[in-house]
Amino acid sequence: MKLFEKEVANGKRFEFGKNWQSFLSVLSDERIKIAENSFASMLNVDDLRGKKILDIGSGSGLFSLIARKMGGVVYSFDYDPVSVACTKKLRSRYFPDDANWVIEEGSILDKDFILTLGKFDLVYSWGVLHHTGDLWTSLKNINSLVDNNGTLFIALYNDQGWKSRFWRKIKKLYCSSILGKSFVSCIFIPYFFMKTILLSILKRKNIFSEHKKNSRGMSLTHDWHDWLGGFPFEVAKVEDVFHFYQDKGFIMKNITTTSGLGNNQFVFVRTNHEVSYE
Repeated sequence: MKLFEKEVANGKRFEFGKNWQSFLSVLSDERIKIAENSFASMLNVDDLRGKKILDIGSGSGLFSLIARKMGGVVYSFDYDPVSVACTKKLRSRYFPDDANWVIEEGSILDKDFILTLGKFDLVYSWGVLHHTGDLWTSLKNINSLVDNNGTLFIALYNDQGWKSRFWRKIKKLYCSSILGKSFVSCIFIPYFFMKTILLSILKRKNIFSEHKKNSRGMSLTHDWHDWLGGFPFEVAKVEDVFHFYQDKGFIMKNITTTSGLGNNQFVFVRTNHEVSYE
């Protein structure tokens, strides 16, 4: 049994891949275009031709697909074997037998694996590193993958103090057993559903429909399960992430922050290529 499977069996990890597998059934050209606009806007680019792109934790494969559609040479990897299969499925659907899109199974915490990857013009990891079980080591290991003058685009859960600690306990319970998952789902899925209905009434618009047009092209119900089950779960303060990469020779080019429990998004550019694992 692989380490990933052991972690799932022991209640230490959520199977993101199964959620992404379900999401692919509702992935449309409209969702892809919405996600592409979000990606291009945050990076302030509309063309990645000639660029080497690394997608860490490719999940459904959606943003690897977008990078490839924009002309990038893409290398995708994920720790979850079902996520790897999802990414391969998207490649076969849109870029069959494409030598410029490589997909593998791997972990950002595996130093030997990282050393085989080389350097990239753009390293992308959205909503992934806080689920590795060792956020800060993940952030440190990425340092070796960004080429000089290369770009790093990451999104990390915002540190909300006691609220974050509360949700960590909920996620841990969700992943602990079938009973734990059922208990958490029976409480929070109806709560999320009723909250969305109430917001739709108050704002006089269908929030369910609006979510289909959110900036990342995601699905509302898949987001709910992703949130409830997303374990391991870590958070980071904006200033801590900023100083962490500033000390490693990066400058911030763009940032989108949240005051809630969502993701803070960071775009850094590397100004030197000195790497250390010390």
